[in-house]
Amino acid sequence: METIQVVIDSELLQATDKAARKTKLNRSELVRIALREHLRRLQVLEAEERDRRGYAKRPTESGSEWEAEAAWPLE
Repeated sequence: METIQVVIDSELLQATDKAARKTKLNRSELVRIALREHLRRLQVLEAEERDRRGYAKRPTESGSEWEAEAAWPLE
């Protein structure tokens, strides 16, 4: 593990310490978890944007073979 220094305002520090106590984590572990989650969300957003650009370049045709699979069956 590496040690870093991060500057945050006192309100955010108080909220961090309160959340750490509530979740029974130390401050560092809470920040690590939050940072991992944020980085994971960024990866998801990047993948979604990549897919969006891909589908915009090659939109699916109406009446494709998958539409029947996505539709509710008739009763």
